[in-house]
Amino acid sequence: MLHIVNRKNIFDYRQEMEKAYRLRYRVFVEERKWTDLDRADGREVDQFDTEDAVHMLYIDRGEVLGYQRMLPSTKPHLLSEVLPQLCEEQRPVGPHVWEWTRYCVAPGYREHGRALSPVSNALITGFVEWGIVNRINAVIIEMQPLWILRLLQLHFKVSALGLPQTISGEDVIAVTAAFDHRTLAKLLSLKSELQRRAG
Repeated sequence: MLHIVNRKNIFDYRQEMEKAYRLRYRVFVEERKWTDLDRADGREVDQFDTEDAVHMLYIDRGEVLGYQRMLPSTKPHLLSEVLPQLCEEQRPVGPHVWEWTRYCVAPGYREHGRALSPVSNALITGFVEWGIVNRINAVIIEMQPLWILRLLQLHFKVSALGLPQTISGEDVIAVTAAFDHRTLAKLLSLKSELQRRAG
């Protein structure tokens, strides 16, 4: 089940957030070798884990199997403070635009091939639903260019903010991905398909 954690309820999710920070460490430091994020305590926490952040955790039987973070574009975020070189156009800012970062799924719960896993689908569907409810219609994403096709297949409207650049040994591109009820309908249809396959 997807849980939304913000400044109002984060105290109630202390244990789950600790697990989320350790999942982030496992994925981004240990697997992806983002050594700049390495910490002795085995947690991946950065300057954007503030009270402005909205955390989304996929929790099953007490375990955090998926995570993502949303940051308002009107406050400091990854594109504005760390990776401004990825944006050749005017940086998108406004209450309707948030940044989607630190998306990760635990090993064993990820997609195989082109199909989204149930955890991945729940995370992406969750932020689209949350966005629509909160009058947010676009996200900023720094990602590998191969993700552009996947987002288009999920009915996001993707616009590149610049050309890909190599960062920490990976090609990274900044995009805005606009979404609406058609995006949500596509994700919900995929969810139904996954449920049918699971039987």
